[in-house]
Amino acid sequence: MSDTYGIGGTEVKTDANEAFAEIPQNKTLLVEKLTNDPAIKPVITKGLKTVEEVFEHFKPEVEVDFEDTDGVGRKEKLQFANLGDYGAKGITRQSNFLKDLDTEKDQYIKVVKQLKTNKILKSAITDPDAKQALLDSIRALLTEIEENK
Repeated sequence: MSDTYGIGGTEVKTDANEAFAEIPQNKTLLVEKLTNDPAIKPVITKGLKTVEEVFEHFKPEVEVDFEDTDGVGRKEKLQFANLGDYGAKGITRQSNFLKDLDTEKDQYIKVVKQLKTNKILKSAITDPDAKQALLDSIRALLTEIEENK
């Protein structure tokens, strides 16, 4: 038995009992569960050459239950048209619930930044009388906002 080698080739010894063929270096095998529903019978889908074609064919989506701080549940359906939709930004972009949380987070970050850098605010918080006056002003603003909704 003669061994033949080619330029750039990699020798792979085969085993007679080997059940799987090695995927060539210039090919990609994509295996992923794209739905929550179990497959009744596995189906091999041929002819899909790009990731975009896979997403277009299978149209993966998932229904998610969110719960707010009051314990109120809310369902949203998330759909995935490309790999970017699986990241935090992709999921947040299609969910109103998560957009609201993201906005709330940004507001909290701004408040924390003010508390760390605003010297007048820092001194007002450390003085009990000034702190009470500040809290009264904030409560009055909140009441005014609620009344004008």
